[in-house]
Amino acid sequence: MTFAADRVRTVTFDSYSTLVDVEAAERALADRVADPGPVSDLWRARSLEYTFVANHTDAYQPFYEMNRDALQYALDAFGVDVSTEERDAILAVYHELDVFTDVRDGIERLRDAGYPCYVVSNGNPEMLASMVEHAGIGDLLADTISADEVETFKPDADLYRHAAGRTGTPIEEIVHVTAGWFDVMGARHAGMQSVWVNRTDQPWETFGGEPDLTVETFHELADALGA
Repeated sequence: MTFAADRVRTVTFDSYSTLVDVEAAERALADRVADPGPVSDLWRARSLEYTFVANHTDAYQPFYEMNRDALQYALDAFGVDVSTEERDAILAVYHELDVFTDVRDGIERLRDAGYPCYVVSNGNPEMLASMVEHAGIGDLLADTISADEVETFKPDADLYRHAAGRTGTPIEEIVHVTAGWFDVMGARHAGMQSVWVNRTDQPWETFGGEPDLTVETFHELADALGA
């Protein structure tokens, strides 16, 4: 796809793996699990799979609860026996994830160039509030928009359309920035342009078209938008 920078009025960002690093989840498991990597990978995969299924089975619950259930499944699958209190302590890491080093400067460049910047996330409002506070980016954002507001998760088009309404921007004048391939595809399907943040040099998916733009850092995004 060809990125049309001159069409962009508003920038929306995903949260987890885009603004903040979810690898801290593996570190939170390390004190309780002999081999935390596979448990962490299954936890993350199941949390996303649960949201996909919930969209089609009227089984919505806030993402924090989805994430809790996914963590419990991953622990059970690997035979890890922890107390409810220990499990919840691991889960709480999602309130304290580290922000990627390019995020604040990159968003600041966009904000200063006149682009309103929003977060559009599966995270419920409490998760987003703590994420923004811990990342120290609240002064740069116009607002956060949660899947909880419409009780449907990405990549359902209703969430992106809701976000467009909340920003007051025609959907075709929004660019959505995300590290999630399914989020790229959901945003494009709904009518937004999409930017894939590929920080770790991964191959793109082999079906469904490509992002309008691929970047490694937010600075490349700012450059593309002339910020």
